[in-house]
Amino acid sequence: MKNTYVIGEIGQNHNGSVDIAKLIIDVVTRPVVDKLFGETLRGMDAVKLTKRDLSQELSQSQMARLYNTPHSFGKTYGEHRAFLELNDDQHFELYKYAKAKGVDFVETLCAVGCLSLFKLFSPDKLKVASRDLTNLPLLSAMAETKIPIILSTGMGGKSELDDALDIITKYHSNISILHCVSEYPTQYKNVNLQTIGYLQENYNDYVIGYSDHTVGIATPIAAVAMGAEIIEKHITLDRLMKGTDQAGSLAVDGVNRLIRDIRNLEMSLGTNDFLVCESVSVAREKLERSIATNRDMQAGELVTENDIHLLSPGDGFKWGQKDQLLGKRLILDLPKDEIIYNKNLIS
Repeated sequence: MKNTYVIGEIGQNHNGSVDIAKLIIDVVTRPVVDKLFGETLRGMDAVKLTKRDLSQELSQSQMARLYNTPHSFGKTYGEHRAFLELNDDQHFELYKYAKAKGVDFVETLCAVGCLSLFKLFSPDKLKVASRDLTNLPLLSAMAETKIPIILSTGMGGKSELDDALDIITKYHSNISILHCVSEYPTQYKNVNLQTIGYLQENYNDYVIGYSDHTVGIATPIAAVAMGAEIIEKHITLDRLMKGTDQAGSLAVDGVNRLIRDIRNLEMSLGTNDFLVCESVSVAREKLERSIATNRDMQAGELVTENDIHLLSPGDGFKWGQKDQLLGKRLILDLPKDEIIYNKNLIS
C-alpha cells in the first residue's frame, strides 16, 4: 500500500501566536482511529508554515495601504502582515515541537531573505507558493540548499512550470509538483482534477500531488484515488477564528475525517488483480447456494437432476459441481430442502 504524504498547512492560521501554532500541531498529531473497525491509522505526515521577509514582500504603497477589515491585525496592510509574522527563532521552536511530535516540518519561503532560517535549522522540505512559481531568483536560492522542493502550480501553466524546473534541476531533481487552483475557496467547477493525470504523464520524473483550497474533504480524497501522492490542506483550530484563511480550513473534526478517509482509501485501492478476499468466506458460506433436495429422499436412492435445486448455506456442492453427485446413491434418508453433502453419498 502506498502512503499519501499529507501536509497540514498552518500558514498564517497561528494568528501570530506560537502557542496557537503548537495547538494546531497537537491537532495534527492526535491518533486517528477508525471507530468502525477499531484501527489506529497513520496520521498526517507534516505541518507547514509560511515565512515572509517583509522588506521583500510588497511595495511601500501596498504596505501603507489602510486595511480596515474584520480580519485585520493592524491599521495598515504592512502592520497586519508584521503582526502575523513569526521570527526565525519562533519558526525554530515550532520546528523542534513538530519533530518531537513525529511529523515533518515544511517551510514555504517567500523571499531570498527567508533563508536566514538556515542559520538555525533545515526544514525537511521547502515549498514554493503558487505566486512564486515565476520568482526564479528565489527558486535558484532555494534549490541551492539541495533540500527537496514542492512546487505549487496554482497561478501558472506549463511554460511557467517548465521554467521553474529548468532553474531547480540545475541543483537537484528532488522535486514534487502539486496541482493547485489559487481561488479561495476554489469552486468545484474550476478544480479540474484531471490535471493530476496530465502531470503524471508529462512530468513522470517527479512526485505529483494536489494542494486543495475547496471546502470540505471530498476533492482531496478524489485526488488520492486519481494517484496524487501528496495532499496539502489548510488546517486550523476553529474555522470561526479571525483570519482570512480560517473559514476555508479544516478544523479538528475535519482533519480527523480527512486523514481517516485518505488512509482507508489507500487500503481500499488494493492491487491490480481479481481476488476473492479471505474475509468474504464467512458471508460466502452463509449466503451462497448449494445443491439441496427438492423432495423427501430415501437411503439408497439415486440422485437425479430432477431431485435437486439450490439453497443456502453455501458450504455444499455448487451447481457447477453437480456431476460429482448426480447418479450417486444416498447413504441415509434426507428430507426435502436439505443440503446434500459429500458425506451423504455412497462413494
